[in-house]
Amino acid sequence: MNSAARPGVLVVDKPAGATSFDVVTLLRRRLGVRRIGHAGTLDPDAVGVLPLLIGEATKLVPYLLDEDKEYLATIRFGVTTDTQDLSGRIRSTASVPPLTRERLVMATRPFLGRIRQVPPMFSALHHEGRRLYELAREGVEVVREAREIVIHQIIVEDVADVTATLRIVCGRGTYVRTLAADLGAALGCGGAVEFLVRTRVGPFERSQAVSSAEIRSAAPETVWSRLLPPEAALSRWSAVCVGTRAAVAFLHGQSVGVAAFPEVTARLVRVHDESGTMLGVGELLAGGRMVKPSRILHANRPGTRILPA
Repeated sequence: MNSAARPGVLVVDKPAGATSFDVVTLLRRRLGVRRIGHAGTLDPDAVGVLPLLIGEATKLVPYLLDEDKEYLATIRFGVTTDTQDLSGRIRSTASVPPLTRERLVMATRPFLGRIRQVPPMFSALHHEGRRLYELAREGVEVVREAREIVIHQIIVEDVADVTATLRIVCGRGTYVRTLAADLGAALGCGGAVEFLVRTRVGPFERSQAVSSAEIRSAAPETVWSRLLPPEAALSRWSAVCVGTRAAVAFLHGQSVGVAAFPEVTARLVRVHDESGTMLGVGELLAGGRMVKPSRILHANRPGTRILPA
């Protein structure tokens, strides 16, 4: 079965020791599909939710990247490393002040909301055409501009002598490793991630994820059966329905009237035809009475000529 016939989302539970691209490569090989993208890189040592979008669903990657993410991070205090986790080279050690839940809650408060964060050197960001982690491995460090990120929530789940486990809900572009290092600095002893698991990306929970082992061992048909429809990536969004003639016009890039006046305040919505098939992403106009194509999904529709979006 090819990707044109089955666009969709496969939620994978990435194992430790594999890169996000390793998981993409595995799925490409198992399904014989080239067009696969992922929604948010996970560090090799981290585990958890990695949504893979297949075929036409790859057009939804930018929208899914904007969804919030949830992590469970165990932080080891009293140590700093060049990678900001325990896989890296130790830079410093220090005694750890008595850790209590109350002290950690107070220490995390300045990191809530919209804050500025300096990306780590060990990251996939580019500098003059090269990845930062490539430069870091050569011992080169460059100045990085702080970027605005959003931390929605930090919950102290557990506290031990020199470690604490935090549940973090954050927006796009957040580096949990850097948050751990900055929190350690705020406590005056340093900190690094000991263990990191991503428990959720947008609507996708770890409980619904497929393991890499299952992808390797199961028949391709079984893996295909775990595929979610493209609209699952935007299941939190409002949706509008268009009639048959309007659907054809929408797929040809034209703004169309919606079948029912939607009582939504969002600018972007999912657009579906009367059968429930997702046609793409649209921008509401005219007070919600019209929808303009922003991204069209070119599914197989026999007899319909589809122009490029």
